[in-house]
Amino acid sequence: MAVKSDIEIAQAATLKPIEEIAEILGIPSDDLIPYGHDKAKISADFIRASANHKDGKLILVTAVSPTPAGEGTTTTTVGLGDAMNLIGKKTLMCLREPSLGPCFGMKGGAAGGGYAQVVPMTDINLHFTGDFHAIGAANNLLAALIDNHMHWENELNIDPRRVTWRRVVDMNDRALRSVTSGLGGYHNGVVREAGFDITVASEIMAIFCLANDLKDLENRLGNIVLGYTRKDEPVTVRQLNAQGAMTALLRDALQPNLVQTMENNPALMHGGPFANIAHGCNSVMATQTGLKLADYVVTEAGFGADLGAEKFLNIKCRKAGLSPDAVVLVATIKALKMQGGVAKEDLGTENVEALRNGCRNLERHMRNLAKFGVPVAVAINRYTADTDAEVEVVREFCERFGVKAINCTHWADGGKGTKELAEHVVALCDSGTAQFRTLYDDDISLWDKAATIAKEIYGADDIIADKKVREQFAKFEREGYGKYPICMAKTQYSFSTDPNLLGAPSGHHVAIREIRLAAGAEFVVVVTGAIMTMPGLPRVPAANAICVNDEGRIEGLF
Repeated sequence: MAVKSDIEIAQAATLKPIEEIAEILGIPSDDLIPYGHDKAKISADFIRASANHKDGKLILVTAVSPTPAGEGTTTTTVGLGDAMNLIGKKTLMCLREPSLGPCFGMKGGAAGGGYAQVVPMTDINLHFTGDFHAIGAANNLLAALIDNHMHWENELNIDPRRVTWRRVVDMNDRALRSVTSGLGGYHNGVVREAGFDITVASEIMAIFCLANDLKDLENRLGNIVLGYTRKDEPVTVRQLNAQGAMTALLRDALQPNLVQTMENNPALMHGGPFANIAHGCNSVMATQTGLKLADYVVTEAGFGADLGAEKFLNIKCRKAGLSPDAVVLVATIKALKMQGGVAKEDLGTENVEALRNGCRNLERHMRNLAKFGVPVAVAINRYTADTDAEVEVVREFCERFGVKAINCTHWADGGKGTKELAEHVVALCDSGTAQFRTLYDDDISLWDKAATIAKEIYGADDIIADKKVREQFAKFEREGYGKYPICMAKTQYSFSTDPNLLGAPSGHHVAIREIRLAAGAEFVVVVTGAIMTMPGLPRVPAANAICVNDEGRIEGLF
């Protein structure tokens, strides 16, 4: 019998009216803003009214370094949440919204997989509730206001050569990375070099995900440094008086989105920055709201633990005052064999030796997470081709480090396939052993923060940068941004800046290409290697397989 695709499984799901899902969390229908029958936003009034509720326990799901073989962070997050509800623990999942870039690029969808998905899957993967449109509109409104200001009297004396604000679009489009705007004569504005990032890499997305409420959002938007004057003095959005209009565009979007899993458990999906070029976590508002509404919250961080988890723990937790109670590290046998040198086409064959070699990647991630003082469990996201011998290798390997590795079959079996993991994670949370700490203090220099991440997380000897970049570090320190955390933009495929260097490389150097100030988000972006904040499409994009069939149903998302 043919195995059903993710989209076929999702389209066969029985969804409950979103009002019934809200009832599980104690949300009255009057506090829902419905988007159809199966998704809704939660009103800001209800969120404010819930602020005094006791916080539940927080669980982070992250993964080993990603490979084309797949790891399944979102799938495991959903499977774990379903399993915890199955064993009687009131649990809410807090997830990121997918970007159209990977949906039409390489990934094809990001709502989980198999019988561990959030639904409606097609809506979530495409336009959903319009949050990303609002973020892009706010971003590009600012870009238009900057160019308009320079076109007229330019009272702020903005130097067109020093405008740092870029436009965005939620699509992989490498042709827009570098553009020249204002061509065609005086009436078309000031001629200058410009460019586009993907929406999920924008500072607006970062601010959106880190803001506590509308007032905080507006204040952060006002703090954005959009460029510099001819005297090299920073110019903020507040000086341009753009923060009010930008907030108006984001007002409705800032309310978290409520959806459900295929087992009709509640999930909040809100915000979606990439972890390789941004901070990779869902919104603070969704996570904090979830903690007030459930006894346990399961949330995810994008890509491997060296990126998503590091940023969740060093940026999001630092800024929002969050303290996780447990971390689940997702691994697949196929991914670990690939880390051990097996080609993708040979992953279906048992190879215990390569698996042992690939476990070095898993070990590095476990050791890294231990530095944050939070207990770790390993979820083996099992494929049908995985052998018992291979699973036993991973289980025994983790046991040497005092970490329990648990076989999970949530893709095929839903929540019941992850019950053992759920019971173990609940025990970790309730043990009170978590003693969360960040990797570095606020008071060390920006350069030392970046070096700490490179050495402690990536296994590097040091960071390197040319004189211009070093001077930029010093400039941000002088301007008062030295206490900000670091957001590393780095390839997701390796601990190094070389995507082809798999396993757990050590002794390398992390080359810093540029740094960008995100004064509204309150962090400094450090761009390394060849990483791009506007991705490109692969040779054969996922878009080529997506269509609408004769019955009007979308096919090809996976």
